[in-house]
Amino acid sequence: MLTLHNKISIKELKKNMLTENTPRITISFYKYFNINNPKEFRDKLYIQLNNLDIFGRIYIAKEGINAQISIPKFNFTYFKNMLFTSYPELNQIRLNIGLEDNGKSFWVLCIKVRHRIISDGINDKDFNPKNVGKYIKAKQVNQMSECPNTLFVDVRNHYEYEIGHFKNAIEIPSKTFREQLPMILKILKNKKNENIVIYCTGGIRCEKASAYMKYNNFKNVYQIEGGIIEYVHQAKKQGLPLKFIGKNFVFDKRMGERITNDIIAHCYQCGILYDTHTNCKNPNCHLLFIQCEQCKIKFQGCCNKICQKKLYHR
Repeated sequence: MLTLHNKISIKELKKNMLTENTPRITISFYKYFNINNPKEFRDKLYIQLNNLDIFGRIYIAKEGINAQISIPKFNFTYFKNMLFTSYPELNQIRLNIGLEDNGKSFWVLCIKVRHRIISDGINDKDFNPKNVGKYIKAKQVNQMSECPNTLFVDVRNHYEYEIGHFKNAIEIPSKTFREQLPMILKILKNKKNENIVIYCTGGIRCEKASAYMKYNNFKNVYQIEGGIIEYVHQAKKQGLPLKFIGKNFVFDKRMGERITNDIIAHCYQCGILYDTHTNCKNPNCHLLFIQCEQCKIKFQGCCNKICQKKLYHR
């Protein structure tokens, strides 16, 4: 019987990835489209990607696909051809290539079937997710960032925003995307006629957020095409100044891609400028937080003295 899931321990797989010499690239992509049988789609894709030695995390739902993967460089062209020919709906889809990438991002292939490819909490049957905001590219992004009557709205989580964002962007303080959508309406309730630029990491959250805002009568909604990743690629290629400062948070082992040298976040414990996230070493806590090297030694990788005592002084 064919195995369609990993059978090797995570610890061993991570060790193999860290010692691997094969050059890899990290890419992400998404697409909202109808998938009649997500389980069947998932199993077929798993076999194809596993045969190409691809690692990563992919969500499949009836509404589409959301993927972050690591590919051996020598298989990249073959992967693109396979994806575009096997799945016509994905033909010529944008593949966002990592900005600061050593290939050490994922160490296992995990493909899951979910109710949604991103949890949004929208249950209104009249909501049309395809009625999205106007796409804008890097040059127009920079121009609009200089307009006093244009608002930039970050639809990522707090820990993403804190290490990097567009200058003067509005943060929607929340822990999840589904919490953000009603908060956007509340925070911007008096701004429905102003120019609003929505952005996120690669574009997937922008699609839902901009459509949701238009559904709730916001008149001039724009979204950065391809998100932060595509914006930075375009800006660098065209020699444009970067309006995004700091790091771009990523959901893999790297936990961040350096965009500019600006450090805008602080160590949670001592307050010095620092922008590298870590997880509390206490497995019962595992809090995601920013900790400088000095505090890492002082607290032994824990987020506070209580966790430290429980972990190391039992």
